Amino acid sequence: MTPIQRFLPDVEMPVDLSQPLESLPDPLPIEPITRPFAATIQPPGSKSITNRALLLAALADGASTLRGALVDADDAKVMIAALRKLGAKIEVQPTDRGDTLRVVGVNGSWRNDAEITLDLHNAGTATRFLAAAAILAGRKGDGHAGTLDAGHAPIVIDGDERMRQRPIRELTDALEVLHARVEFLGTPGYPPIRIHPRRDWMDPEELTFGRTASSQFISAVLLIAPWLEYGLTVRFGRGITSEPYVSMTIELLRRLKVPLIDNRPASVHIGHQRDPEGRPFPSVGPGVKAFDLDIEPDASGATYFQAAAALVPGARVTITGLDLGPRGSLQGDARFVSLLTAAGCRVERSGGLTVHGPERLCAVDRDLSDMPDTAMTAAVLACFAEGATTLRGLRTLRVKETDRLAALRTELTKLGASVEICTQGDDECLRITPPPALPPSTRGPGPSTLSFATYNDHRMAMALALVGLRVPGVAIHNPACVAKTYPHFWRDLARLYA
Repeated sequence: MTPIQRFLPDVEMPVDLSQPLESLPDPLPIEPITRPFAATIQPPGSKSITNRALLLAALADGASTLRGALVDADDAKVMIAALRKLGAKIEVQPTDRGDTLRVVGVNGSWRNDAEITLDLHNAGTATRFLAAAAILAGRKGDGHAGTLDAGHAPIVIDGDERMRQRPIRELTDALEVLHARVEFLGTPGYPPIRIHPRRDWMDPEELTFGRTASSQFISAVLLIAPWLEYGLTVRFGRGITSEPYVSMTIELLRRLKVPLIDNRPASVHIGHQRDPEGRPFPSVGPGVKAFDLDIEPDASGATYFQAAAALVPGARVTITGLDLGPRGSLQGDARFVSLLTAAGCRVERSGGLTVHGPERLCAVDRDLSDMPDTAMTAAVLACFAEGATTLRGLRTLRVKETDRLAALRTELTKLGASVEICTQGDDECLRITPPPALPPSTRGPGPSTLSFATYNDHRMAMALALVGLRVPGVAIHNPACVAKTYPHFWRDLARLYA
């Protein structure tokens, strides 16, 4: 008997959600929850922090230790494999408290003596970060400034069909300002790209970004700045896209004792401090020394379980590990609880973040430009709220693993919700009116079968599964796509029924 069968003894469960991903049926049925539950969940390590820390450790001088890192998800496997190919030594050490990574860095210079191709699948973070880091190939083996070593070669960045549809020109333009040479091997402006190592090491560096398609373009160049001789000044012309992710990068560099001058929203300088007249000191870049770091749980992954509590009156879910002392979380998505509070949930911050499900959910009007990965979760909640919900600041969802705006409209319309994509200047929003057949505080008379497509998008799969907690007959296609960032998602979801 599965945990769900013990909780709902009158329901004949078609599947045990706790079994391995490869054993799950496709589509995967989700059974409604008919009474309050209490669960404590610790999501896997943050993908965003893990990838930043991995790149910095792989470039660092010495052996670094990353505790609680995301290891067994597809995106992490892609990043680790690529860094090993570039010369970093990475060992996975399982412990009682999760996986630990030991990373021996290359001291600022990749070890590719011949052209290599990095196939990064649909891992957007790895693609952007490694495209920028590719310009560091070819420095002398001691990691200092100077001429290129003989035999160093370009690096080709490639991915799957969807990655070849995700724009990257804003980043490649910046890399050319940093004296790299970039070739587009397919459609101009999109992967695959060939990046020739940077050859001029002694010019002061400055980049200006407008409102980019992705904050990862900015984070990518900030992460390599410690190895530029004068550091790097980044100026922001029209505001910062998904600013919390840029803040995450800057704060991580700060915690690793990289010198920086943070004058946001105007600019940030990473690297050596400047003289009294504002000129950078002409010296070798400071680099990053080996470090130890605890990776906090993924705040984006936490939103699905926080929303699960919000959907079931009287339920509660505690997420452990996100409140990390006086400095708080590095992740902007940890602020999702403020949306839940506005929707009527009660949130406690003792021993973790605990969300209590209200008797009814209220509609909200929120700008999610600072936490766009939470938009799918918020959109599902909107289908069970009283009144119409407006979610703003969603333009970046067009270029994610799928066009998430179009996908949400298609799938939530199947539920009977009214979903409108609106244009607001150069941004986009969703207006969602819940279906009349789904009362806000009770399980509604849903269809006998409601199959949701997931577009091979992990966040679509996890968010749409929440519908099944309230509506009978829901099934999720391609449930294994959660392996991208949260391989144990279905196992953790099963705990809500225990």
